[in-house]
Amino acid sequence: MIYALISDVHANLPALEAVLADIDARDDVDAVFHLGDRVGYAPWPNETVTLLRERGITGVDGNYDSTVATDYKHCGCRYEDPRQEELSHLSYEWTRGNVSSAAKALLGALPFRLDLRPTGGHRSGSRLILVHGAPTVNTLYWTEDRDDAFCLNMAGIAGASEGDAIAFGHTHRPWHRRVEGITFLNTGSVGRPKDGNWHAGYTLFDPSGAEPEIEHVRVEYDIDRTIQAIFASDLPDELAHYLRSGGTSFEPTTV
Repeated sequence: MIYALISDVHANLPALEAVLADIDARDDVDAVFHLGDRVGYAPWPNETVTLLRERGITGVDGNYDSTVATDYKHCGCRYEDPRQEELSHLSYEWTRGNVSSAAKALLGALPFRLDLRPTGGHRSGSRLILVHGAPTVNTLYWTEDRDDAFCLNMAGIAGASEGDAIAFGHTHRPWHRRVEGITFLNTGSVGRPKDGNWHAGYTLFDPSGAEPEIEHVRVEYDIDRTIQAIFASDLPDELAHYLRSGGTSFEPTTV
């Protein structure tokens, strides 16, 4: 059983379409799951939710999903400076004003967590636990610099034990680590990477061996289509520049 794990599309429809096409071209992927944040920052919230529904891709709620669905006061995002905070609020209000009632209902129905048993629920075996940020709340940033003690604490909260894996997103930076037999995996971001690489990202997870095999995949997509769509919308132009830079700058740059 090989899983394709996608996260943090953030309404970037061209990036999602490219990732799904890449997954479809493989002959070894058995299932696709989404780890949250379908909407925000780009101008296709409804189309993104619809495509995932049409493809039968289920998953968990991200902070952007649950805050939009509940009309919360902000998106639960972390800000590195005042301008980034302002842009985040502008994006959030735009998304709330443009998301359809049908999409909002679908976002509100998403579970906080999913547990998968690759060998079937009728027998004991390792689990793949899916959350967005962490097993506590979907707004917590589980970055690669978190130490092993933090990871094991999160595993304890999730009820994970040796042989299990916890997968999450939210930081938009892919990484993985194995601590005391438990795998911790950040899938990266489909639609808004923050690691300096603008290519859409997702992760392949194969739990069939003694230790799971993990591949972080990057996919080229029509980023100019997304950039021009942001420019044509009422979203701030800086959000387009941020995509082009791979999450390193809000200033104009080139690929």
